[in-house]
Amino acid sequence: LIVVEDRGGAPTLPYYQALNAEGEGAHGPAAPKQTPRNGDRGEAEAVMLPVRSTRLSPGNEPRRVIRAPGLTPLFLIGDDDRSRAWLLQRRGALKALHAVGLVVNVVSPDALATLRRLAPGLMLSPVSGDDLAQRLGIRHYPVLITTTGIEP
Repeated sequence: LIVVEDRGGAPTLPYYQALNAEGEGAHGPAAPKQTPRNGDRGEAEAVMLPVRSTRLSPGNEPRRVIRAPGLTPLFLIGDDDRSRAWLLQRRGALKALHAVGLVVNVVSPDALATLRRLAPGLMLSPVSGDDLAQRLGIRHYPVLITTTGIEP
């Protein structure tokens, strides 16, 4: 993994370890984006944007069983109508699971802020989902990924 930014939060490596992730993927590691040396979280995220995941698009991902013991529940969304409706419908369940949100397609800080306003109390981080999509065979979002399954 390449660290794009370290704000002292929880590392993402356990997500990949729980999936028995190996290697760097078909296209090698992504080039790291520059992050500000000083400033607040908003400035750091602004440098990371836009985030585009070329392997993922809005749509219906089929429900399926996986085995990923130790995986923290996570969900993938984008800045689109389908993702916003899904987030509004499931935000209570996502909070109960302590799920972490990965915003895999978002263009601007304003769009990211809008998504965060829809689900206060949930962590939403802008991250390319291409590696995760490849490892899990996911093509569409929004989707919830738990230790036992992938569900739309």
